[in-house]
Amino acid sequence: MVARHDLTTDPQLLEGLLQARRGTAFFARKLNELSDAELDGDSLLPGWTRRHVAAHIGYNARAIARLVEWAATGVETPMYASTEVRNHEISFGATLSPIALRNLFDHSAVHLNVEWRDLPADAWQHKVKTAQGRIVPAEETVWMRTREVWVHAVDLDNGATFSDIPEPILERLLNDITGAWAARGTDKNLVGRVTSRQQEQAFGDTAAVSPLEISGPLADMACWATGRATAGVTASREGKHVTPVPPAPAWI
Repeated sequence: MVARHDLTTDPQLLEGLLQARRGTAFFARKLNELSDAELDGDSLLPGWTRRHVAAHIGYNARAIARLVEWAATGVETPMYASTEVRNHEISFGATLSPIALRNLFDHSAVHLNVEWRDLPADAWQHKVKTAQGRIVPAEETVWMRTREVWVHAVDLDNGATFSDIPEPILERLLNDITGAWAARGTDKNLVGRVTSRQQEQAFGDTAAVSPLEISGPLADMACWATGRATAGVTASREGKHVTPVPPAPAWI
């Protein structure tokens, strides 16, 4: 049988698909390293066990696949009927037997991959609506999935860290988060500095007279910005250290 390939030939989109698929494989590895009993353990997300994280990633693939189907057919198929339906799905998924939970992840990932693979090249620009109400081209679904699988692989609390996430993904993730802060005005008097660059990268309220400055390497800054941890970053104001490091503004 001849192998089937992505219908798109756009090199940037193909690179994005590669990162999403690598992230899916990374999540799968961290999930498969956990025993069935360890699925009951806490994740890094308050109130969620590892079961909740696995269920969320499984149902997220199905939800994103619905958007890809929308782009392919022109028939509106929302990610979720409502926020309540999404939350109920995750809660229900967390109660599945270990084998069913693992199958949910595996099968939904394959389904999404097939939908991406078979989407005609011109359909990637067809508009769909995210769960947050944003109108985006279907190609945005690749980034939506990419950040989910990489970040939540860390949330499984099974040894993965933000340092395992490729730098291009960390950079885009940090840009997304800081852009959301700027749009809401929640970065007032806050400046972030990424120190692991040849030329230091700054974001936030860089015009502030006496801002709170948060500094650290890219991976640690992304970890802090997503609200996961403060290890590896420092806080200061007017040259004086601030402890403990304040939490980041809300991301989503």
